[in-house]
Amino acid sequence: MTQDHDFSANSSAEQARERMRYEIIDDLDEEFELSLEENEGEGLDPADRTFRRTYFRELIRLQAELIKLQDWVKATGERVVVVFEGRDAAGKGGAIKRITQRLNPRICRVAALPAPNDRERTQWYFQRYVAHLPAAGEIVLFDRSWYNRAGVERVMGFCTDEEYEEFFRSVPEFERMLVRSGIRVIKFWFSITDEEQEARFRARIEDPLKQWKLSPMDLESRRRWESYTLAKEIMLERSSIPAAPWWVVPAVDKKRARLNCIAHFLSLLPYEPVSRPEVVLPERVFHPDYEREPTPETMLVPQRY
Repeated sequence: MTQDHDFSANSSAEQARERMRYEIIDDLDEEFELSLEENEGEGLDPADRTFRRTYFRELIRLQAELIKLQDWVKATGERVVVVFEGRDAAGKGGAIKRITQRLNPRICRVAALPAPNDRERTQWYFQRYVAHLPAAGEIVLFDRSWYNRAGVERVMGFCTDEEYEEFFRSVPEFERMLVRSGIRVIKFWFSITDEEQEARFRARIEDPLKQWKLSPMDLESRRRWESYTLAKEIMLERSSIPAAPWWVVPAVDKKRARLNCIAHFLSLLPYEPVSRPEVVLPERVFHPDYEREPTPETMLVPQRY
């Protein structure tokens, strides 16, 4: 009887370990799926294949550190804003996706605002961004931000010269005000070459899964490369302040850019491990008179796979 009991216990423990292994592998598969989206992996030389292994190992390690950062932000009531700017197809979205992938969306969220509507165009310029700033214990990642005025609005003629100059008079004070209020402001510019942007645009044109990423505004940005370059140089010069400096991420190599961005982001915050209470799974309550009803066949999703 005792031997049977021991065999059953060992079997259950083995099943639990196998289940845990499956869940870990399933999570890792997500990383490889994200990589496959970029049509990478085929025809790589040994050095590139070696770096891919390093990339996945480091990405998972850094994501574990991001979870520690998230716990620290929640426990201390910190407020963190991270601005992601850069040319179209520079890789901002990919970096944001890897940062948020394993974090709690209630703590770390993305603000990606559309073009302003008629009412918002009559507001104080920063007003619609203020509504998305973090409360205590939150991190907000701005996928493009108030710096639209210094970039696309300036180049495409969506703002006047007066509005443009007023932006540069206001933005240092606006960001210093945020910092004085206790919000940590971190700003990243993703930098790619002319040739790299063209290659990424052409890849998007050929890939039906990525064509949605190309807007008429994106295509126009290719024609106005030099105008965007000048706007970027002016923006970095006039809005990098000690309280909220710009950090430039060389992003021709997407994977290295992601790792470098995340690692630097972590280095800018004085986070520490936060102790958590031990999690104990409660015993399931059984009621002898309860019987689970079968799901009607008409409600079941067809099992195609």
